[in-house]
Amino acid sequence: MGDESSSTSFSLVRYNNPVLIDKDEEKTSSRPKSAPASATPREGREETEEILDSILPPREWEEEGKLWRQSVSSTPATRLDVMNLQEQLDLKLQQRQARETGICQTRRELYAQCFDELIRQSTINCTERGLLLLRVRDELRMTLHAYQTLYESSIAFGIRKALQAEQGKTDMENYIAKLEEEKAALEKEVSDLKITCQMVEKRAQEQKIAEEKKHAEEINFLKRTNQQLKAQLEGIISQKK
Repeated sequence: MGDESSSTSFSLVRYNNPVLIDKDEEKTSSRPKSAPASATPREGREETEEILDSILPPREWEEEGKLWRQSVSSTPATRLDVMNLQEQLDLKLQQRQARETGICQTRRELYAQCFDELIRQSTINCTERGLLLLRVRDELRMTLHAYQTLYESSIAFGIRKALQAEQGKTDMENYIAKLEEEKAALEKEVSDLKITCQMVEKRAQEQKIAEEKKHAEEINFLKRTNQQLKAQLEGIISQKK
């Protein structure tokens, strides 16, 4: 669809042939001036061209120091043109390997070009219909931009939350490691206290056994002494008799 130039990219919108623009001229119009005429159809055509230029601004580029401009075509579309537009759309979708489902920038661009071409065709036949379609297009673009902004915001929010969670995980891991170190230190302290307690108990047990042995020896000594004294006393009593 449309005339193509080596300096312009392909578009499904139909364009006129590029026109060389003098840089010194005041660029008050995007189309070459027509000869003055009083015929109403020509005036209507020029008005349609102005509306088309406001809806679909001309493309401009500089090549070898020369400024070129290419405006959209104001030629009405036939039924065959619409069929060719559909074929070109399907062909470009296939050539550029656009995805059939999901988010695809290529598919979006091609359908946007196709919609612009339909707006161009409708504007030529009925200006009011073309302007209404322009409102629909701009509303769709604004809605899509809002969804894209929301999507990007949600992605950024998700990344921030993931980073926060990762940072929180790191902090928690450090806290757990600190608690494990404190636990190990406390377990070592408990183990040392158990060993100390066992040593104290062993020492106390040994001391108890030693004291019991000493006490038993003292009792035995006192018993022997008592028996000796008793025997001596009995001997003295028997001698007096």
